[in-house]
Amino acid sequence: MSYTVEGVELETDDDGYLLEPDYRDEAVEVIAAAENIELTPAHWEIVKYMRDQYREHGHTPNFRNMLKDVQGFMPEADSKSLYDLFPLGPAKQAAKVAGLPQPLGKGGY
Repeated sequence: MSYTVEGVELETDDDGYLLEPDYRDEAVEVIAAAENIELTPAHWEIVKYMRDQYREHGHTPNFRNMLKDVQGFMPEADSKSLYDLFPLGPAKQAAKVAGLPQPLGKGGY
């Protein structure tokens, strides 16, 4: 599997995660469409958060840490709202949509 973004083919692993991070917004749009996700401003907030975490720590957070952090800038966020945004698992699917490699272990640190 791969994604084509602006005429460039991006390599993925067997689960559809990029092998190398891609921080272009166009990559997010292509991957979200493949995941059947219609992007909203809330999705973009989570994408920005996931990218920041990856840049800062070299990996993305597990769901529990993600929920705690997200509540800092989206006070209304709870488990259900994050699953509404990323129904296949917020920590993993959000990383995929953000154009990041597959999270470690059970979703990061």
